[in-house]
Amino acid sequence: MTTPSPDPRRWWALGAIVACMLTLGFDGTILNVALPTMAGELHADSSTLQLIGDSYLVVLAALMLPAGFLGDRFGRRRMLVTGLAVFLAGSLLGTLADDSATVIAARSVMGVGAGLIFPLTMSVVPTLFAPGERAKAMGLVSAASALGLPLGPILGGLLLNHYWWGSIFLINVPLIAIAMVACLTLLPETSDPSAPRVDALTTVLTVTGLGSLVYGVNEGPARGWSSPVVLGMLAASVVLITALVLWESRQARPMLDLSLLRHRGFLWNTVAASLVMFTLTGLMFVLPAYLQTVLGNDALGTGVRMMPMPLGMLVASRAIGPLLTRWGPRPVICAGLGIMAAAAFTGGTTSVHDGYGFTAVWLALVGLGFGMAVVPAMTGGLSALPRDRAGSGSGLLMTLRQVAGAIGLAILGSVIAGSYTAHLDTGRLPHPAASAAQDSVIGAHAVAAKLGDRALAHSADLAYLHGMDLALVICGITALAALALVAAFLPNPRPEGGTDDREVVTESAHA
Repeated sequence: MTTPSPDPRRWWALGAIVACMLTLGFDGTILNVALPTMAGELHADSSTLQLIGDSYLVVLAALMLPAGFLGDRFGRRRMLVTGLAVFLAGSLLGTLADDSATVIAARSVMGVGAGLIFPLTMSVVPTLFAPGERAKAMGLVSAASALGLPLGPILGGLLLNHYWWGSIFLINVPLIAIAMVACLTLLPETSDPSAPRVDALTTVLTVTGLGSLVYGVNEGPARGWSSPVVLGMLAASVVLITALVLWESRQARPMLDLSLLRHRGFLWNTVAASLVMFTLTGLMFVLPAYLQTVLGNDALGTGVRMMPMPLGMLVASRAIGPLLTRWGPRPVICAGLGIMAAAAFTGGTTSVHDGYGFTAVWLALVGLGFGMAVVPAMTGGLSALPRDRAGSGSGLLMTLRQVAGAIGLAILGSVIAGSYTAHLDTGRLPHPAASAAQDSVIGAHAVAAKLGDRALAHSADLAYLHGMDLALVICGITALAALALVAAFLPNPRPEGGTDDREVVTESAHA
């Protein structure tokens, strides 16, 4: 049988996929720089800011499972373009928003689009490229996603310095429109009609269960952990997630295939990747307010000052290939988690008198540790599965990573909010001013500037740093827990020769 010649347009098609991943990459971090500005202009408190972030993450995590199955049954290109169109609509809504509720709605719609885009871009690549080219193609896609992370804060800072905060949504519109046209004209349509059907009950249980959990954790500090609303939402999340697990365990071809967790390598690599995402999401949430409000930088200055983290990731990408070849994945992942823990504990000693130089050091270590831990964990998790289970395994791994990020944002944001409120001194202020100051450190600085009250600004800085340091210590403990689990339970396969998954990792790291 004659082997069909490769599609000559495949590298142009890959360019469309890279554009998608690059946009999603910087969109994941561009909001962090804008949150302080949005807090002031929208009068949003810490709880609302967390909802703005979590609304995207929860929907994204919940839709990753059905997205792959939708692409298999109805066409991967068709569903990918649908996801881009939904993301475009959410971006337009965010551009026009003038209140927090509309921003949360816009971010939720964007989460729907991203939930389709992420898994479908990854599933399209193997259909375009033969095994010999696949590693290079996957490396370019991974590099685009990683490159978007540091671009987000810088691009956000540039936009906020010259335009209104809605410009961070508007920038998506031309990029996504170009990606849609490229996908329609360059990507071939592929599908798998024999794929399992999309289970509506699984999707509903996933969305409502995760949404209840994140909302309950998010509202705990503001309403009180004994509040009927908080207790009700947390109880509902337990019931819904338990129902999800029981329902899926009875399906012949489940969307949420928890039997994959019986594979030891997949289980513990997934645990490592998820806890790394928990830690990183918390770090990315606490830093912008510190850099912008406590240290007094503008939005662009804040974005530039977050660059040590991606620079650390770049160093890791250059070092990881030889390390994996010599030592195998387990020592490398453990080293990365140890570096992240050390960085978080170092950051947890930040005082109001420390300058940016101290932050730059531990932020670079965060990037180095993250790069060393997450790439081998992701690749090792999927390589531990049989080839015919890699698709469902990818969906489950990415879902659990996003869930961990959403929960990390909710928990650590709640820790900061609770600590900030408890330590802020507003005893001398009238009630309206005290209430505005307690909403956020940005609000406190606005009140202090209006009243000429330097003591209030100093108290707000101390209160925020107390919460930030506590959150960073929690991040460090989480990284250490992940290190202990990986060291104790993760297999350490080291094939003697031939093309293995570490070569894929090496090509991805150097792409």
